[in-house]
Amino acid sequence: MNYETVIGLEIHTQLKTATKIFCGCSNKFGGVPNTFTCPVCLGLPGALPVFNKAVLNLALRVGISLGCEISPFSKFDRKNYFYPDLPKNFQISQYDMPLCYKGHINLNVNKVPKTIRITRVHLEEDAGKLVHMSATGQIGEAQESLVDLNRTGVPLLEIVSEPDMNTPEEAYEYLIALKDILKYIDVSDCNMEEGSLRCDANISIRQVGEKKLGVKAEVKNLNSFKNVRDALEYEAKRQIEVLNDGGKIIQETRLWDDKKGITFSMRSKEEAQDYRYFPEPDLVSIVVTNEWLAEIKKEIPELPIARKNRFISSYGLPEYDAEVLTSSRDLANYYEECVKLHNDPKLVSNWIMVELLGLLKSKNMEITDCKVSPLHLSELFNLIKEGTISGKIAKTVFEEMFSSLKKPLDIVKEKGLVQISDEKMILEVIDKVLLENTKSVDEYLAGKEKAIGYLVGQVMRHTSGKANPQLVNKLLKEKLNTKK
Repeated sequence: MNYETVIGLEIHTQLKTATKIFCGCSNKFGGVPNTFTCPVCLGLPGALPVFNKAVLNLALRVGISLGCEISPFSKFDRKNYFYPDLPKNFQISQYDMPLCYKGHINLNVNKVPKTIRITRVHLEEDAGKLVHMSATGQIGEAQESLVDLNRTGVPLLEIVSEPDMNTPEEAYEYLIALKDILKYIDVSDCNMEEGSLRCDANISIRQVGEKKLGVKAEVKNLNSFKNVRDALEYEAKRQIEVLNDGGKIIQETRLWDDKKGITFSMRSKEEAQDYRYFPEPDLVSIVVTNEWLAEIKKEIPELPIARKNRFISSYGLPEYDAEVLTSSRDLANYYEECVKLHNDPKLVSNWIMVELLGLLKSKNMEITDCKVSPLHLSELFNLIKEGTISGKIAKTVFEEMFSSLKKPLDIVKEKGLVQISDEKMILEVIDKVLLENTKSVDEYLAGKEKAIGYLVGQVMRHTSGKANPQLVNKLLKEKLNTKK
């Protein structure tokens, strides 16, 4: 039979607030276990939650950016379940009245446009963290587990998509697009390694043309975008094999083992009624006015897709360049500052994408770590444009700028890197090169135009790369043509 895959993602992202969602404890990552806690976090008798308004503002920023409808009235609910990292034995979440709903993200997967609908965006508190005492950190191999409640009560936003994705690649691209938006609007650092962005994937299989959804499996323990894609590819194949062998898919939660490249069963999947939701009695309802929303909208910057399209239309950049440069808000800002100072968008793009990002990657740094300012980089471009240095020498100067933080002109003067544009000096070197390379001269005179490239290289070598390459080409051709 021909099958198609149906995928929906549940994304949990921790919000960047100073304190937790219902108390004044620190919202920092890490710390000595069980030190960022208080009676509210620990669920001690008589301790009452107080809602953090900053959390709501960030959540509204997300809902607006995802094109959601915003509920003017919503509430919190208790989601009841028993687990060692949940000291109250319930989680404060939102059930039937989420803050935001009916949003979407537009993708372009392999140049095919696709819209992924977002069912709901709701607030909740994070649970604690279990540390499994085993070599791999896997629960199945641990003899004991420890509980760290520092994460308990961290503000969490759950973003639930419709089952609109049909390939692991689409799920991967959706995650990338969502992460870019969350980082652009500065609501989360989206660090999967630290758990501030977590993904659970629901996947099912059905016959092509079938409208009814198949029985789904929820895959957890996906701590990188690559793991999401790999786990979905494996799980789709596994479910197809089960059906082809005459078996049935059971609704369950499965874990991904990235070392073995497989999913394995963890537990049967709970239904909503298993959690015995009921309204949270200790918190008032949330009322969002139009005036409040208008204020939040003013805080939202230009989003990644809109900025990418503007880079293409305003700066004449290829789509690939625009996509790379707008992959982070800080990188896009850096690029635009450079273009304001040196109005050559493609030259600036090439240097940032190749030289700057190359150096940052080699040193495992982000654009925010870069100490070369747009002003100093534009000064380097001006030195190239004025003919003070060649493009090749500029790369050497840039590496020195990156490590020493000196101005480009100071480096050029200190190291004697000023480009040679004196025709008399260059002609003297050309005469010497022609005498030393008679074979290449004969090849050029015989019609092999490419031979001149070698001769140009020899002139540059004799001048330590300082000769003006355009002038060298011009003078060489003139000198050789007199020999024809």
